[in-house]
Amino acid sequence: MNNQVLVEIEFLSKIAGTWEGIQAVKQLEAEGISCNCTLIFSLTQAVACAEAGAYLISPFVGRILDWFKANTSRDYDSSNDPGVESVEKIYNYFKKYNFKTVVMAASFRNKEEIINLAGCDKLTISPALLEELSQSKEELQPKLTLEKAASIDSPRINVNENSFRWHLNENQMASFKLAEGIRLFNKDMLKLKDLIQAQL
Repeated sequence: MNNQVLVEIEFLSKIAGTWEGIQAVKQLEAEGISCNCTLIFSLTQAVACAEAGAYLISPFVGRILDWFKANTSRDYDSSNDPGVESVEKIYNYFKKYNFKTVVMAASFRNKEEIINLAGCDKLTISPALLEELSQSKEELQPKLTLEKAASIDSPRINVNENSFRWHLNENQMASFKLAEGIRLFNKDMLKLKDLIQAQL
């Protein structure tokens, strides 16, 4: 018996969700190059990416939670996780206004975040959390749906360069996590460069 497995592979250019990065995404998508707009920490960033035609965005759930835990005196659990709330807001906005950009939530800290975002277009989940989910007896039910998104009162946002920079400036968490993420990506790039150079 001939068992065949079909594997679908997508190649995406990964670009940070700065204003300049989003303009690069717009150009690349126009040339047929699919992009993952990453380091998304706010609705303004997400909308700008979608309006630029990004194939996919990666909102970072756990990193948002990390910031709020470190910078506020509130206690957070599955009922008020700011990372989950951010992705939910983005998903509902995209579906309400028929954006085709895929929402792929990433950077989870616990399985409850995953359960509360069931129904999102895509989720990228670590092996450890996948194992936890496989051991759970709780039945996963979609929390994010097209029907719910259609009923949400979410006014249309006008995003241009001025409003993007202003909203990002006013969002302390998003500004900090975006800058931090770029620094971390650059650090990893330099490590990769050194590894490649060592092989030459």
